[in-house]
Amino acid sequence: MSVSAMRSKLTEDDVRRLVKGKSDEERAIAAHKICRAIDQGPLSRRERQSAEAIMEIMSRDAAELVRRSLAVTLKNSPNLPRKLAKKLAADIDSIAFPVITSSPSLTDDDLIEVVRSGAALRQVAVAKRKHVSSKVVNVLVAEGREVAVTTALRNNSAEFDTAAFDVVLGRFGDRAKVTDAFIDRDALPVHISEKLVSLISDEAIGRLMKRHELPPQLAVELAEGARERATIDLVDQAGRAKDMRRFVQQLHLNGRLSPSIILRGLCTGHIVFVEWALAELAAIPHQRAWLMIHDAGTLGLRAIYERAGMPQRLYAAFRAGIDIYHAMDYDGGSKDRERFSKRMMERVLTQFQALPREELDYLLDKLDANDQDVSQQANAA
Repeated sequence: MSVSAMRSKLTEDDVRRLVKGKSDEERAIAAHKICRAIDQGPLSRRERQSAEAIMEIMSRDAAELVRRSLAVTLKNSPNLPRKLAKKLAADIDSIAFPVITSSPSLTDDDLIEVVRSGAALRQVAVAKRKHVSSKVVNVLVAEGREVAVTTALRNNSAEFDTAAFDVVLGRFGDRAKVTDAFIDRDALPVHISEKLVSLISDEAIGRLMKRHELPPQLAVELAEGARERATIDLVDQAGRAKDMRRFVQQLHLNGRLSPSIILRGLCTGHIVFVEWALAELAAIPHQRAWLMIHDAGTLGLRAIYERAGMPQRLYAAFRAGIDIYHAMDYDGGSKDRERFSKRMMERVLTQFQALPREELDYLLDKLDANDQDVSQQANAA
């Protein structure tokens, strides 16, 4: 803002009230107004010098209310100098917390210094930031308190590399709050999901399997109850598999690539799984399988279906599923894959009445579970 604009917003009375106000409240109000003016636009060199001098006065005020007004009003502002941001970050908790959590003026080195101070609340403030670099995360997981590490895990904008995940498991793998935070992350490396299985309860395994991909062999073992733990829906895992070829091959080697699981994958909208599954059973390249399945006519699907050795009694269901899939599209919004899968199941159930009883029950159970999840999320909100 221009000097004249700044003068119109920062009157001499405001500065006088800041310096000589009779009460803490009066000085805090003046501080808030001045900080708002400082934050409203880029400052010239002269204006910045004046603003920094005023902010320095606020940071030395004996009243917590005045210093807090400075910290809260300018916590997101690039106009708060790094020197003052560090000073406020070292103040009492009510003043330090908003600055540590939000200030863009603090560098990674400043945040690491805060972490190494050992104060749990301040470590939590670092962990809550909109972005926490891997450099800061690595120090936090190695030296931070459990509550701060858990907070960082729940922050999907905190950059965890493989080493950081391993350090957390080594320090806190036996703590349920920490392992729950792992499960709640948007994404986990497959090997971390595998390690978690041996550390968590059956109920937690169920949640892990709903949110994250597991190594194919482990998924098959859990589905078969080989480890006497919770069973797994391999169709859900197919929807999360990043290496679909390996996942399908593992199912085939274990005798789990059945017509039923392929049909369930189709009815829930996991078309890539269906493509790779039929390609595996028909012993043809995936690209060729894709062309045959999505052929505008009927001959391609029929040919690959028969070559894969699929049962004739299910062909009509496959044909209907492919037609329904082609008539739909993703909406492009958040969680559109989940909504697509739900709509796919609903349309299969309403437009094709000849599903085998087992597959019908499976889809109805899936829709019921989906509605329960939505209801729980709404109640939690």
